[in-house]
Amino acid sequence: MQTLLLGPDDVAEHADLPAVIDAVESAFAADARGDTIMPAKSYIDLPKYNGDFRSMPAYVHAGEWDAAAVKWVNVHPDNPADHGLPTVLGTLIYSDPETAFPLAVMDGTVLTRLRTGAAAAVATDHLAVPDADSLGLVGAGTQSYTQLEAIASVRDVETVVIADRDAKKQQAFVDHFSDRFEVRAGSIEDAAGCDVLSTITPVESPIVDRSWLGERTHVNAIGADAAGKHEHDDRTLLDAKLVIDDYEQCTHSGEINVPWSEGVLSDGDIYGELGSIVAGEIPGREPEDGLTVFDSTGLAIQDVAAAHVAYQGAQIADEGTAFSLVGTETP
Repeated sequence: MQTLLLGPDDVAEHADLPAVIDAVESAFAADARGDTIMPAKSYIDLPKYNGDFRSMPAYVHAGEWDAAAVKWVNVHPDNPADHGLPTVLGTLIYSDPETAFPLAVMDGTVLTRLRTGAAAAVATDHLAVPDADSLGLVGAGTQSYTQLEAIASVRDVETVVIADRDAKKQQAFVDHFSDRFEVRAGSIEDAAGCDVLSTITPVESPIVDRSWLGERTHVNAIGADAAGKHEHDDRTLLDAKLVIDDYEQCTHSGEINVPWSEGVLSDGDIYGELGSIVAGEIPGREPEDGLTVFDSTGLAIQDVAAAHVAYQGAQIADEGTAFSLVGTETP
């Protein structure tokens, strides 16, 4: 038996985004049903290198398919300036849960962008107003591109406002999408007034004021993925129907982690987990709802779902590079 090697181009080609969104939604529902196994994300902090490693294993039984994987991923903010490398680099091992054979080793960086965008799309679909047609984005890095692509697949987005302190990144984003959307560079306040807002920054002090948000805006809080990170005004979190992806991760390292640790937020302020909404256990957006917030830390089950789509797509297309990774002879 051979293992399939899938590089970033392979993952981008075969992990069709609408299919990834569907798979991620199925993974959230499976998690709510108790059909997943997902140990807590583990961190290896490397202050010497201003970075960290994260290990993310999971198993998902989504009904029609089941799979297991582990992602080894980092965050090294100095990489672009000091080494000419991306801040985030990921590698994923995708395994057959029945035999434990490593079916694929694949790029986890593109995969992470896709599954993060997919999670925001699932949340937006369940929590944003049905006629949402404007999207604000804070942060013009690579994830912003996937956020727009994914959210535009669940809502008829017409107007896009991109905010970033780097004017070149803003303009690059505008240029990239100008033939598909009415897109313009603007301030954070401009972006916050849209029907849907995705924030994708690593800040540790809130940059989005509650007063800037529309009365029925849906917010995807994406940037906080480690303790101390915090993009949004505490009042926003207190006022909103607050939905999280995972209780343990969000209280430790999600958008709510700072006000949670300070006692500003408690269990009573959390509406529920996204999986419970997807599984139909609790309602998503209701007619009387105003502001909604999705706190996304990124779950290993999302990686498994995205990897499943990439692997199946490559198998059908008979692409990728097959190689011998482990010995399979038995005594």
